[in-house]
Amino acid sequence: MSESLQQDWDPRSDDVLRDQRAAYDAMRERCPVAHSDYAGWSLFRHTDVSRVLLDHASFSNRVSRHVSVPNGMDPPEHTPYRRIIEPYFGAERMAAFEPICREIAEDLAASVLHQDRIEVMADFAQPFALRIQCAFMGWPLNLQEPLLSWATRNAQATLARDRSALEELAKEFNALIADLLRDRRQAGAGADEDVTSALMQEQVDGRPLNDQEIASILRNWTVGEVGTIAASVGILAQFLAAHPDIQQQLRADPELLWQANDEILRIHGPLVDNRRRTTCPVELGGRPIAAEQPITINWIAANRDPAVFAEPERFSLDRDPALNLLYGAGIHVCPGAPLARMELVIIMRSLLQHSRELSLIAEQPATLATYPSSGYARLPLRLR
Repeated sequence: MSESLQQDWDPRSDDVLRDQRAAYDAMRERCPVAHSDYAGWSLFRHTDVSRVLLDHASFSNRVSRHVSVPNGMDPPEHTPYRRIIEPYFGAERMAAFEPICREIAEDLAASVLHQDRIEVMADFAQPFALRIQCAFMGWPLNLQEPLLSWATRNAQATLARDRSALEELAKEFNALIADLLRDRRQAGAGADEDVTSALMQEQVDGRPLNDQEIASILRNWTVGEVGTIAASVGILAQFLAAHPDIQQQLRADPELLWQANDEILRIHGPLVDNRRRTTCPVELGGRPIAAEQPITINWIAANRDPAVFAEPERFSLDRDPALNLLYGAGIHVCPGAPLARMELVIIMRSLLQHSRELSLIAEQPATLATYPSSGYARLPLRLR
């Protein structure tokens, strides 16, 4: 069998899906550059993932025949779109959105955290992610349930690599966005001044963004926000419940949440992987890879690499933050990182302020999420 066709592992096997972190850690040590029919070439080491992130000439983000703005673009096409998007997560917009974010977090905390026990994902994490997404985008709250349904079905289709289902889901999302854009055009000067309306006024190469480009931007933001923020809240809550000493440290000094959240999410990443494509023959981990081959960068394994993070399971606020790949690196580093960090600090501060103690429930153990999701599918916690 040729090198490029060798099947080194099965990303959808029961062993992998049962405990992704353990499986990816094992692959990083056993076969750090591994081929599978499902994921192409999977990279598990920090050094290999970093190389791909920083070498956009050899590793392309254009991995789909569908428009993906700007995630699925390479320079020079990527550059003007990225220039449009970055100000939406700049300091001025973050300062304006912060009180809205605090209001949502406080309202949710007050309505949920008075109970003795909660199921964090359904009662707290998902509602926060959905409400915060609708608020940031300027979307009506009645979109929360359709968005959750869409995100769930999108994850299922991604796992199955069901291209027809993914195409239908893309059309469904585009139709939802088309309705929102139509409403704003009909309102004219009376339309709300929100992110969606602002994108309608943006230009690239001297022309307005078209509806397909706007829908792609909003779809990428929605996939990243709804799923990843919810997963992050669950991971953070579980970690604090399992580590009462760290929980008390953050209760005493909540300003540490900015650093602590990133470190906890390094230990247990909320995003599993992303795809790339080789543009030329390369060698990774001693294995030759031809041009036009799919590459999968595994964030979870890379951020737990003991070659970079001594005792990777240990929580430490002394690590070099530049090595943490939580939000990526290079020209495609997550533009929404300032928003995500702010949201997670605010929601975790509310969780700590509205409870005296978070603890795990022995008789109701958490259920891990499975690929393509990370974190927890269910997370019962006791509140005191």
